[in-house]
Amino acid sequence: MNQFDGNVKIEDVIKRQGFFAGTTVGVSMYPMLRNRRDTIVLKPATDRLKKYDVPLYKREEQYVLHRVIKVQSDGYVIRGDNCTEKEYVKNDEILAVLTEFYRNPKSVGGANAKDLANAKPVNMGGFGYKLYVRVWHYSFPIRLLYKKIRHFLGRIKRAIKK
Repeated sequence: MNQFDGNVKIEDVIKRQGFFAGTTVGVSMYPMLRNRRDTIVLKPATDRLKKYDVPLYKREEQYVLHRVIKVQSDGYVIRGDNCTEKEYVKNDEILAVLTEFYRNPKSVGGANAKDLANAKPVNMGGFGYKLYVRVWHYSFPIRLLYKKIRHFLGRIKRAIKK
């Protein structure tokens, strides 16, 4: 998920302010994070990440925010909630970790201005969020099969149309 396109580096903002707040871009963490609709707050990772944490790292020059699905001694196996491919990220590649996010912030000024007071915070330590994370993680084989069948049927449909 590309989190920020611009000249400002998120890691510099975090060093200067101690956190970064912004809107996500992309669909790799859908349905948890919705493209250009939800506001995230990132803070430096102070401890070793745990399974289901959502770290920020860079893939080449692109910021990526995906979920840890396995902790290894030298890093993490990571995958976006809406992705099928695993990624391997080393400990030192982690820039920050998602600490909170807000649903449906209301615009209060320009197109990018958000009013978090009107937003609905998601309790990342609450039962509902923890249930979502586990159901989404353990349903991966079913979702993968669904995506493969859908892709296969789409190829057949396109072949018939030719």
